Amino acid sequence: MAEAIASPAVTSTPSVAPVSLPVRAVLPWAAFVGILALVALYFVGAEQGATSLFAGEGVHEWVHDGRHLLGFPCH
Repeated sequence: MAEAIASPAVTSTPSVAPVSLPVRAVLPWAAFVGILALVALYFVGAEQGATSLFAGEGVHEWVHDGRHLLGFPCH
């Protein structure tokens, strides 16, 4: 008995060209994210003691676990 061998259908996929993003469109967002990251790093790492912008321990308590996670000493 002869067995029929089925060949897989060959489909051609269209080639996809990379999308070009102009630097002028990305630069403001990159600057915004960079500044936001620096502010977050300040609050997690340095908002305590002599460089404190806010009085009290409120900010310290909110970022306490993140401070330990990132390796900043706090007590």
